Amino acid sequence: MALTLTAALGETLRRTACRLRADPRSASLFKHTGLLFPSFERHRSSRPIAALSPSSLVPATSLSRPPWPEVQPLCPEEERRRHAAVVQKVNTHIANEDYGRLFAVVHFASHQWKVTNEDLILVENHIAAGCGDRIRMEKVLMVGGENFTVIGRPLIGKELVRVEATVIEKTESWPKVYMQFWKRHRFQRKRIVKTPQTILRINTIEVAPRFT
Repeated sequence: MALTLTAALGETLRRTACRLRADPRSASLFKHTGLLFPSFERHRSSRPIAALSPSSLVPATSLSRPPWPEVQPLCPEEERRRHAAVVQKVNTHIANEDYGRLFAVVHFASHQWKVTNEDLILVENHIAAGCGDRIRMEKVLMVGGENFTVIGRPLIGKELVRVEATVIEKTESWPKVYMQFWKRHRFQRKRIVKTPQTILRINTIEVAPRFT
């Protein structure tokens, strides 16, 4: 048994020496790391193999760097210049009324709605306004048209956009029956729930004549 193990070890060392003579890259890697099998070091240590050997010895793969191009941060001057150019372009569209049909994303009654002119929305809640009253939705998250979109952080200022709606109808939902039953215990409970509902019609979406 000992002779067999000795022969196998000698054969492994002979093959390794032949591989080092035939492949200069393997010999260089052995010189830098002291390992014949670098994968052992990769599993044993959290450091990548590139930190243990020159980068030229590690082949590049699809996981070596992110698939998207690296984005370099802009200097403050360049960022201000681009911001001024975008604002000027948006103001030009607004001045020429070249924005098509406006849309807005509003926050109302714990929900977000994407609306445009003459839209009908069903709010699963009761509001204080009566039927026929005109209300203003002040929490506007986004407004845009055909050629531009303005996004709030998180809301757009009240002086920049105005969304108005009219209360069309106030009613209740269809009765929902909740039943609890426990067999062989003579336990039975029945509950009927009606949710108040309000229907709104979006009248107008207006933007300020100039953004800053």
